Amino acid sequence: MAECGRADSSSTTHTMDKSITLPPDEIFRNLENAKRFAIDIGGSLTKLAYYSTVQHKVAKVRSFDHLGDPLYEISEQEEVTARLHFIKFENAYIETCLDFIRDHLVNTGTKVIKATGGGAHKFKELIERKLGLKVDKEDEMTCLIRGCNFVLRNIPHEAFVYAKHADSEFRFQTTHPDIFPYLLVNIGSGVSIVKVESEDKFERIGGSSIGGGTFWGLGALLTKTKRFDELLQLASKGQHASVDMLVRDIYGGSYGSLGLTGDLIASSFGKSATADKGFSKEDMAKSLLHMISNDIGQLACLYAKLHNLSRVYFGGFFIRGHPVTMHTITYSINFFTKGEVQALFLRHEGYLGAIGAFLKGAEEDNPNQYSWGENYAGSSGLMSVSPEMNPMQRARSGTFDMLEMDRLERQLVNLPLLQDPSSYIPDTMDLTEDALAREYWLSCFEEALDGVVKRAVASQPDIPEAIERSEKFRQKYRHKLQTLRQQPFAYGSLTVRSLLDTREHCLNEFNFPDPYSKIKQRENDMALRYYQKAVKSLEQLSWEQRQFALVRGVLAGNVFDWGAKAVSDSLRPALLLQGPPHKCALFFVDNSGVDIILGVMPFVRELLSRGTEVVLASNSGPALNDVTNGELQILTERIAAMDPVIQAGLRDDRLTLVQSGSSSPCLDLSRLDKVLAMVVRERQTDLVIIEGMGRALHTNYYARLSCESLKTAVIKNSWLAERLGGKLFSVVFKYEVPPGKPSQEDSSAPSTPS
Repeated sequence: MAECGRADSSSTTHTMDKSITLPPDEIFRNLENAKRFAIDIGGSLTKLAYYSTVQHKVAKVRSFDHLGDPLYEISEQEEVTARLHFIKFENAYIETCLDFIRDHLVNTGTKVIKATGGGAHKFKELIERKLGLKVDKEDEMTCLIRGCNFVLRNIPHEAFVYAKHADSEFRFQTTHPDIFPYLLVNIGSGVSIVKVESEDKFERIGGSSIGGGTFWGLGALLTKTKRFDELLQLASKGQHASVDMLVRDIYGGSYGSLGLTGDLIASSFGKSATADKGFSKEDMAKSLLHMISNDIGQLACLYAKLHNLSRVYFGGFFIRGHPVTMHTITYSINFFTKGEVQALFLRHEGYLGAIGAFLKGAEEDNPNQYSWGENYAGSSGLMSVSPEMNPMQRARSGTFDMLEMDRLERQLVNLPLLQDPSSYIPDTMDLTEDALAREYWLSCFEEALDGVVKRAVASQPDIPEAIERSEKFRQKYRHKLQTLRQQPFAYGSLTVRSLLDTREHCLNEFNFPDPYSKIKQRENDMALRYYQKAVKSLEQLSWEQRQFALVRGVLAGNVFDWGAKAVSDSLRPALLLQGPPHKCALFFVDNSGVDIILGVMPFVRELLSRGTEVVLASNSGPALNDVTNGELQILTERIAAMDPVIQAGLRDDRLTLVQSGSSSPCLDLSRLDKVLAMVVRERQTDLVIIEGMGRALHTNYYARLSCESLKTAVIKNSWLAERLGGKLFSVVFKYEVPPGKPSQEDSSAPSTPS
């Protein structure tokens, strides 16, 4: 990432004043291909959902029949994929939006629009008249639950804990592989408390008439403020202790025998009965907010304990991403459960009803049989606004929020070998919480932008409009980086992985599916010429010399001092091949060229020679210069033609090539191709090898597996090397044995990062 390119400070606010100032086609994207609609209309916000098909370029490789260079041809083909669009806007603009949708609809393939929410009846006639679609109303709670299940299952960083006074306000949670059971506390006008046990089994187990409507109504009477958001603004500036009677106001301090501290509220609005003075609007709004939140929090805690539920999600218009309500609810839950239960909030809470209504209308397509992924290029993110505005200053009126989700080709599941899937966190460093690291990496990606643009254009030399598209990519990704600098929590935990994935999404958005394709092709052709010579050299070495040489080969192509003592010490775990052979090794591979051909393949050859089956897992789609499954299939066939060991491995089904399900330079072991997981189980895999900075260092460095594992990488970034206590081109070679399991050689060698 040596190229420089600083972002400017310009930004766009997604607002409209009875008309849409952001280009409508950037809000209602792919509308001409829309197939199915659903709508959720609340008291103030409308959430529209629709399904579309998106045509985009994909990179394909095809092997040449003849021997020689190039090994394969590269082509870019058009492919159609499914995408879900969710758009949120204020009800005041519903007519303008419906007009735009009507004018751009082409062959929707449906005559019905699924609708939910309290406003569905109110706007029924308007929708039917404008769109010519019959409104089919769906049960609000059913839609809410279905939508909640969908986002929890498909968006890894969907749920978060809110910590107002922490360095990072938003602490995103790892979603348990089994999302059930959970408690959903929906705070609308009143409160509904729902126990969810499965996709279709849920029960309203309680509730209260004291909810968001109570706060709004009483607040309007007390402050003469009619707008809900303005009432919350008042509350955020108030001091509730001016109005509330505290424990210390009664006892002069804490009440130790009952464990009550002096600053606890003894009576909400207690001082108003005896005070001679008036109270400010801000103080009354804050007192009211605490009163409502504490009541809801205590109810939620009692129901959670009664039903033995530890996961409690809060939603509804009372929450809606407002920091002040999330803080008061969090405080209440922490107090009443003494920290045993956490208040969990959802990034896309506002879309749940629309998502659920859409899923009800799409049952014949069975969307839940697929895995879906958030498209960062088309999603505005949590509390997305102009970067100049902080969260408490954001103007919600007229703001358009978008969420896009792409249907993935492969169904994704956990790696069966994760020691504890519920506690697995892929990323090594959370940039949301580490301000110094965040600033470094954001600057790094900004400076690399010019180089990425040049590579994108170079990958399509015969297409004149590639330059124009590359500039659009530059603008979009730069804007994403600006947003993440101001709101690092926009897409969940900010990590090196999410920055890389956002860049890949933006490249794909502007039809640059594989900017490194020609570079990879050249490097693969070159490395193949030296394969036989490399294997012959290895065969002439003693067993121990060969093991070290194989490890050096895996790390080939990186410049560092092989003679340094630290490197020699770090490679001691290479002797893991000393004992009885492993039954099956799963190898997550990294780069094309020298890495895969002269590094990984000789290592694979050694494993096969020992009687170990090998599963090579490579990316399903392109990312940087990483080898894809399509490329690896061709490379392996060519290597097999000159190497009888590899040829026999393929012939006897002892060498298997499988897609990982990923199109990222990093690796999330909780979202892998279902076929790969099946192969891992069937082959009784007992060794996992993860290679490269993205997969073994930026992610999975702390991953715990239930079998032996080897994580290997060269640190090619000086800042990261220094942060980890090493030097540029230091080696990470981390061999781990799970507790209670002896290694193959019963080695006492520690896990050794250098």
